[in-house]
Amino acid sequence: MTDAFLQGRTALVTGSTSGIGLAIAKTLAAAGARVAINGLGAAEQIANARAEVDAAGNGATRHFDADLRNPDAIETMMQDLAQWSNGGVDILVNNAGIQHAVPLHEMPVAKWNDIIAINLSSAFHTMRLAMPAMAQRGYGRVINIASVHGLVASKDKAPYVASKFGIVGMSKVAALEYAAQGSRDSGSITVNCICPGWVETPLIEPQIDARRNGGSRDDGVRSLLSEKQPSLRMTLPEEIAALAVFLCRREAHNMTGSAIPVDGGWTAQ
Repeated sequence: MTDAFLQGRTALVTGSTSGIGLAIAKTLAAAGARVAINGLGAAEQIANARAEVDAAGNGATRHFDADLRNPDAIETMMQDLAQWSNGGVDILVNNAGIQHAVPLHEMPVAKWNDIIAINLSSAFHTMRLAMPAMAQRGYGRVINIASVHGLVASKDKAPYVASKFGIVGMSKVAALEYAAQGSRDSGSITVNCICPGWVETPLIEPQIDARRNGGSRDDGVRSLLSEKQPSLRMTLPEEIAALAVFLCRREAHNMTGSAIPVDGGWTAQ
């Protein structure tokens, strides 16, 4: 679906200077939206991300460097966005996330606090600040990138799993609160989670290499996924982005409160 059905809409994608977030930002831009990206990175990485989103769409991409651990910084970003977008964003994608994997009793308190703040609390703040204006316009989309770990747990990931279960629950509450706002014609307001399993990003290449045992990269992928993901195939960031953009269509007005697994059968077991 490459039609510019989002022409005139404004989107914010957090954690979008690379990976899944960047893929979503580019696909939203290609569908006609004006996109604001948010995320950390070197100046060159941020400039490259803006250029990629510009090239996918009509240009005018903005970058916001708000520290998502800081509610005041988030509020300032959302106020600036309201001015830039003439009233507030139409599409909010909470994608930013971090992880630190150690047993619960070894988890540094500072890491717990950062993971909960970035993965969960930041979405609360963006949602509470963006959704009332969505309701006034009769159209809004909140897409929270959760994880398969918002549906099932794994060892050594206590704050990550807690944050992802939390964002799934919070999304369901918001979906219920806004379900009757808007109409079929306006598109209504929906809140959904996408819950990816293994996604092919540069961050996991070392794990693939460690599983090759002298074989091919595909051998490494199959070995890595064999414990959890029955398809033995990873999802591409662009495939997550395509689902996110579908959820923005008017026809998706009754898809709300869902936690959609894209996990190759992981949670079907």
